Amino acid sequence: MSALDSVLIQCPYCWETLDISVDPSVPEQQYVEDCQVCCQPIVLHVTIDDDLTPHVQAWAESE
Repeated sequence: MSALDSVLIQCPYCWETLDISVDPSVPEQQYVEDCQVCCQPIVLHVTIDDDLTPHVQAWAESE
């Protein structure tokens, strides 16, 4: 089992920087996670490249 990677994102609602954990064993995933500061739902799209580097896009659920 692989460890989780830590990635910094910015909340599309309150603009706070958040530290989220992503699973690098899944090459592409999309899910909703609530902001740790303002509790608004953020859609996260995670892709893992060939070097196992995670890339995260985050946007408001209402977009």
